[in-house]
Amino acid sequence: MFHDVLLPAPRKRLGRLLASGAAIASLAVGLGAGGLTVSQSAQADDYPDHAIEFIVPWSPGGGSDALMRIISNAAPEFVGQPMPVINMPGVSGTIGLKELAQKDPDGYTVGQIHEGLMAANATGLTTLNWDDFQPIASLASSPQYLVVNADSDWKTFDEFAEYAKAHPGEIRIGATLGGIPHVHAAMIEDAIGAQFRYVGFEGTGARIRSLVGGHIDASIGDISSSLEFVKNGDLRFLAVGSKTRLEQTPDVPTFRELGYDNLDMSINRGIVAPKGIDPARVETLAKDFEAMSEDPAFVDRVNKAGAEVEFMGPQAYADYLADVDGTIKRLSGKLAR
Repeated sequence: MFHDVLLPAPRKRLGRLLASGAAIASLAVGLGAGGLTVSQSAQADDYPDHAIEFIVPWSPGGGSDALMRIISNAAPEFVGQPMPVINMPGVSGTIGLKELAQKDPDGYTVGQIHEGLMAANATGLTTLNWDDFQPIASLASSPQYLVVNADSDWKTFDEFAEYAKAHPGEIRIGATLGGIPHVHAAMIEDAIGAQFRYVGFEGTGARIRSLVGGHIDASIGDISSSLEFVKNGDLRFLAVGSKTRLEQTPDVPTFRELGYDNLDMSINRGIVAPKGIDPARVETLAKDFEAMSEDPAFVDRVNKAGAEVEFMGPQAYADYLADVDGTIKRLSGKLAR
C-alpha cells in the first residue's frame, strides 16, 4: 500500500501558499458582499509564476559568473522560481547588457552589472549606463587590494605612496585598461597625488601572474586571485578598499584607517532589470534577495568564493551606482591616458 509523501515546500512557495489561503478567504468575503474583483495583493502574489532568465554578461568560470551562479542556485528557495544563468560575454560585459536593455520589462528577465559598466560608458565603449536599467539589489561585494611583489621594498602603503610621489611615472601598475581595476588604480593615484605607468591586461589572473613574475610593480587584486600567492610569500597586500578589515586578512589595513576616506574600492555585483518594470515586482524581488542575503548557508557559499555579502535594496543600490558614476566621470581623463 502506497502513501503520499509531503515534501517541505521552498520558503518562498510556502509563503505563497499561506498568502494564497488568505487571498481566497478575502475573495470569498468579497463575493459574498457582491464584489467580483480580486484584490491587488492577490494578483501580486502570482509573481513570479515561472522561471526568470538571468543574463550574466561575462564568460563562464569568471568571478561574476561564479557568484551569480550561487545566486541562481539559491533562487528556487527564496524567489520561488528558477533563475537560469545565460552567459552573454563580449566587449567588457556590454553585449549582454545591450540584450538585456531590449527585453520586455515584465520581470522575467534580469541581468548582472558591476562598476565596470560605468567605466565602459565613461571611456566610450558603450552608450549604456546604470540608469538605463532599474536597480533591484546588490548582493556580493569583492573588496579590492593594492598588491605588490613580496620582494619589493614597500612594506606599507605609506612607503609605497611616498615612493610613487617622488618617482612619477616609474611604478608599473597592472590594470584592465578602461575597466574598473583601472578606475581603482586611478583613485589611488589621485588620492596620493602620484602618477603611475599603466600596463594593460585582459583579466585579473593575467596581471597577478605578471606581478608574481616581477614584470610589473603593483596591481589591483582580490582574495580569490591573490590570497594564495600572499600566503606563499610571493605577494604582499598593502591595503584594502573595504570599510573594515576583513576576516581573511586581519593584518591588512583599510585605506580608510590610513586616512584615505574616499578610497572605497570594491566590485559590487548587483542585479538590474529593463527600465519600465512594475515597481511592485522590483519590490518583490528585492525582498526575496534580502532574505537570501540573510541566509547563513548562502553567506558561507559567497565567502568561500572570495566575496562578502553586502545587501543594498533598489534605492540604496541606485544611490551607490550614481555616486560611483560621478567618481568615474571625474577620473575619466586619467582613464584615457
